Amino acid sequence: MYAEVLTVAGLATFEIYAAIPAGFLFGLSPWIIFFASVTGGLIGVFFAAFLGDKIRALFHKNKPDRESAEKKHPVILRIWNTYGITGLGFLGTFSVGAPVTIAIGVGLNVNMKKLATWCCIGVMVRCTIFTLIGYYGLQLF
Repeated sequence: MYAEVLTVAGLATFEIYAAIPAGFLFGLSPWIIFFASVTGGLIGVFFAAFLGDKIRALFHKNKPDRESAEKKHPVILRIWNTYGITGLGFLGTFSVGAPVTIAIGVGLNVNMKKLATWCCIGVMVRCTIFTLIGYYGLQLF
C-alpha cells in the first residue's frame, strides 16, 4: 500500500491528471488519493517555485525576457492581462499544471510567493474536484 501511495504522490508532483486515476486503479481510498495527490502537487509547486529558477540558470545563462515569454504563451498572457497573478496561479494550474504555470510566471517576472500561494490553492481545489469526480464516477458503474 505504501508503494501505491508514494506512486500517486510522485505522479501528482508532475501531473495530477495522471495521479488520481492511478490511485483509483490501485484501489486506494478516495481520502488517501486526495491527501497523496495534494501532497505531491504541493511538492511540485514548491519544487518548481524555489528550485526551478536555479535549475533553469544551469541550462540557460541568460534569463528570457518578457517579450519572448509573451510570444511563446499568448493564452497565458491573456489570462495574465485579464486576471493578474490570481488568474495565472489558479487558472494556469487548472489548465497546464502548476510547474508549467510557475515556469511561465518566472518568464513574466511575477512575484513568486504570491504565485506559489495561488498555485497551491489551485492544486487543492483541483485535487478536490477530480477526486470527487473519480469517486462518484466509479459509483455509477
